[in-house]
Amino acid sequence: MATRIIVTGRGGTGKSTFSALCVGALEGPKLVIDADPDQCLSTLLGIDLQTEGIKTVSEAMHEIQTGNAGQSMESMPLPEKIEYLLQLSCLHEGPGFDLLTLGVKWTRGCYCAPNNTLRSLISELSSNYDFAVFDSPAGLEHINRRVVSRADDVFAITDPSAKGLRNTRRFAEIANGIDFSYKNLYIVANYRFSAELTESLTDTEHARYLGKIEPDSQVESFDWSGRSLLDLPQQSPACQSVRKVLEKAGYKTIDRKLT
Repeated sequence: MATRIIVTGRGGTGKSTFSALCVGALEGPKLVIDADPDQCLSTLLGIDLQTEGIKTVSEAMHEIQTGNAGQSMESMPLPEKIEYLLQLSCLHEGPGFDLLTLGVKWTRGCYCAPNNTLRSLISELSSNYDFAVFDSPAGLEHINRRVVSRADDVFAITDPSAKGLRNTRRFAEIANGIDFSYKNLYIVANYRFSAELTESLTDTEHARYLGKIEPDSQVESFDWSGRSLLDLPQQSPACQSVRKVLEKAGYKTIDRKLT
């Protein structure tokens, strides 16, 4: 069974950057799931979904619900349709990790049955990996759809704004309200925090502060040029600080690029 890691936080905090750098720092095969409607994780990992013809899970589910998944699938039971499209159209397979992008939330019709099926398939699929890394928005939108119901470790990335801190500290309350279980809740400060401000994070109830993502001009440069963050020099401040955070959480990290 894969170790489930959920990275959450408001938009702009560096959540997806942290997720991408986790992929490069953890040794072993990884299933990476982009549950953020912004869908920027693939770009940070150097993947062009459109060029590769990879669909989001939401796009595939919409095709099933509207009867546009293809005549060859018409007689298939719903679970088989979802599994078929998940493997054939939605899974990017790369060196060291595979990627699923959930996409925006579907809004028409009843998706209780597809959600339940998708949750089962993701659980089954993740069993083939050492790690399952979820990039999730702060509101836990996709978790609330019951696509994911549990995690081992949650890394909450926060900025120094009052709203960011409130959202982070309310995570336990939100999780309990939707029956989402986890073992550990960790707080990670983003690059905008000063040393003085990070001291306030050590007093957060039901969570442990692990450290700060250090400012790194190369991250922004790589982002603007469309380069994968997996190509960052491993001694860059961002890479080093993410590895330190993971090591404090008990993970073994590697100091090399994926091959």
